[in-house]
Amino acid sequence: MLDIADELHRWVEQGRDFAVATVVAVSGSAPRQPGAALAVDADGTAIGSVSGGCVEGAVYELCQQALQDGEPVLERFGYSDDDAFAVGLTCGGVIDILVTPVRAGDPVRPVVASAVAAASRREPAAVARIVSGPAELTNGGALLVRPDGSYDGGFGAHPELDRTVAAEAGAFLDAGRTGTLEIGEQGSRCGAPLTVLVESSVPAPRMIVFGAIDFASALVRVGTFLGYHVTVCDARPVFATRARFPEADEIVVEWPHEYLERTDVDARTVLCVLTHDAKFDVPLLKLALRLPVAYVGAMGSRRTHLDRNRRLREVGVTDLELARLRSPIGLDLGARTPEETALSIAAEIVANRRGGSGASLTGAHTPIHHDTPSAPAGRIGSVA
Repeated sequence: MLDIADELHRWVEQGRDFAVATVVAVSGSAPRQPGAALAVDADGTAIGSVSGGCVEGAVYELCQQALQDGEPVLERFGYSDDDAFAVGLTCGGVIDILVTPVRAGDPVRPVVASAVAAASRREPAAVARIVSGPAELTNGGALLVRPDGSYDGGFGAHPELDRTVAAEAGAFLDAGRTGTLEIGEQGSRCGAPLTVLVESSVPAPRMIVFGAIDFASALVRVGTFLGYHVTVCDARPVFATRARFPEADEIVVEWPHEYLERTDVDARTVLCVLTHDAKFDVPLLKLALRLPVAYVGAMGSRRTHLDRNRRLREVGVTDLELARLRSPIGLDLGARTPEETALSIAAEIVANRRGGSGASLTGAHTPIHHDTPSAPAGRIGSVA
């Protein structure tokens, strides 16, 4: 739901009634991940997607029915090879979809309104909804959780349930995750089991590109396309300019290691070192390889790589720390141009993030989509 927060926020402000269908769980190969959503308003206008087209028509009808009935619906869609025209996922996967009506007077509306407003402002927040469990708890209640642990809304049952779901949702928010959790109806492992969907909205993950060179310009464009908040950092003001990097979110003129020391990074941040100059690389990588970031890559020839590793060991970088370094940066695509090189780097970042091998899918018998938990790389956090 939060992946279409901007549009839903406008609908809420306009006073529209709507129903939102959200992917809850995925099994096998499926085009969208948990958190992906399709919303339909009372006039029949639709936004978003839950399957890339496979089951959109059926989900659209479920949304219209939920708007009429006022009742949430949980529906499963799977592959059908008996009837080419049957509703099903042609890619062979199975998805569970929760359809929630959001109408004036519905208990879920204030929570949804606050959640989409926060997400549209790029503020961190998580919203929890009960997917399955006792009928009295699947009535459309919801909980909005903030980073400080405070929360609004509830499920109208046991106060302990609200507190426990808020705590669990807070952990999801800290990690920037969207997914489900299992809990007892009284907020413990006791009682009838509940399945709760938690959607996290977090600021876009960061990509910091060190080295204002032509290859960096292409990487900035690819990073922006992938949903990263992209910063270019270089100590040379003549190169680090807005004219050279118009698509960067931020341009910093500063020694790379000094900037990295003072800026905020997290477990989703990717660091791309394109300077291939020892006076910049060594102090920068010494720090970068000790930070809890998602990816550290450095450009350079294999000779540069060996020389850089020697220099890093001389300043105290351990072999375990060096093992984190992706160098030479990128996957082996035979890239030559800045654009091809940027694609190579981006492919390695995605493979690292999703647990992919980087091998060709042709002739392979491995899953196309990997289930490695990760933070979303979109402008609004959701597993992309």
